[in-house]
Amino acid sequence: MMQDSLIDYTLHLADNSLIMGHRLSEWTGHGPILEQDIAISNIALDLIGQSRNFYQYAAQLKGGVTEDDLAYLRDATEFKNMLLAELPNGDWAKTILKLFFFSTYQYYLYQKLIGSTDTQLSAIAEKSLKEVTYHLRWSSEWVIRLGDGTEESKKRIEKALEELWDYTGEMFLPSEYESECAKNKIGVDLGFLKEDWMNKVIQIFAEATLPSPKGEPVPTLREGQGVRLNGKEGKHTEHLQEILNDMQYLQRTYPGCEW
Repeated sequence: MMQDSLIDYTLHLADNSLIMGHRLSEWTGHGPILEQDIAISNIALDLIGQSRNFYQYAAQLKGGVTEDDLAYLRDATEFKNMLLAELPNGDWAKTILKLFFFSTYQYYLYQKLIGSTDTQLSAIAEKSLKEVTYHLRWSSEWVIRLGDGTEESKKRIEKALEELWDYTGEMFLPSEYESECAKNKIGVDLGFLKEDWMNKVIQIFAEATLPSPKGEPVPTLREGQGVRLNGKEGKHTEHLQEILNDMQYLQRTYPGCEW
């Protein structure tokens, strides 16, 4: 049903922002310098704010649940975020590159989503785009700074590229609910995003004196099991459960608690 696809699509957008925002928040108090510590903490807050808007809409669509239920009382297999968002931060270079890939994706996605026939999704996308434009600029500047910096910074961001590249492939592999929403002009056809996303990556990498990524990214297989991971369909790495154990502890231990 179209209603079910819309709910899943909205949850997917919410989960992406919540999990990425939670990961970035882990840098609070640990940034390389105070100014950048504050910057990345503010980006985390932006993403969590975006997720709240999407969760509120999803709760309205589902009925009988709240935004808190959707964030704190779903199991890992019910989350629909991309795998890239849940990966551990690693060092500063890995976090920056992950944010750059993610922000570039969100930037072009929200640009298209503003044209959605669903007025609520369109409004959230329009509001979020203003924030994501800054996220993209900030992370781009850092990619350039690291790539064209010292021998050590260049080595670290090249290592991050090796570790992260294949995870970006999931961005452009549509789930059933994404395809259904795109067909009904509610969501975005991911095929229209890929070229813009890649062109931006190539542009920033050139400025950073980094080699352009070679080959199509290939979604990773779970080692030893042969099960293809697909966060959009609830098949996650073990890292998501680690995040949820921390993030959901209070609500699950003391159900219904409020500030």
